Amino acid sequence: MLIIGIAGGTGSGKTTVVHQIMNELPHTEVGVISQDSYYKENKNLSFDERALINFDHPRAIDFDLLVTHLKDLKEGKTIDQPVYSFITHNRTDDTISTHPRKVMLVEGILILTNPELRELFDIKVYVHADSDERLIRRLKRDIAERGRDLDEVLTRYQNTLKPMHEQFIEPTKAFADIIIPNDKYNTVAIDVVRAVINQRIL
Repeated sequence: MLIIGIAGGTGSGKTTVVHQIMNELPHTEVGVISQDSYYKENKNLSFDERALINFDHPRAIDFDLLVTHLKDLKEGKTIDQPVYSFITHNRTDDTISTHPRKVMLVEGILILTNPELRELFDIKVYVHADSDERLIRRLKRDIAERGRDLDEVLTRYQNTLKPMHEQFIEPTKAFADIIIPNDKYNTVAIDVVRAVINQRIL
């Protein structure tokens, strides 16, 4: 199994890149795991306490479970991916049954911060986008999909997202095998990733 890690800041266009890669592959041969599914369970905390968690810090992620799940998939086992709710800031009781595939795409802002996880990636991709562009995308998404208001998103961006990006996410670009500038559709970078995948799975 080929495991590809796709990192980059919030709103950088990781999901777009994932879809571009998936569109070039048979759907039966590619699967996706999102870091967002692996935020730690916080049932012991109240909603107000959970809302104060810094979700852009590596300690918010259950990397142990993510690593275990990837290793299980490599061994041909099916895993039960957690389902996380951004409305309640907690895991739900649901899981998603995920089967091994020839190619597994793992995407998330913090996935390259974890050494054990980096070791599991055959290809490490970093999607780069201008900070203003990332903020605009984040604003649109959080207001439309996550029930946030403008002031809440901007405050979180200034107090949490921006400093965490500079401290933890941007430096992981150094670990990437391929950096995709995602200010526009980058066909060359996607073609390179696709060529490597085809070479490994055909």
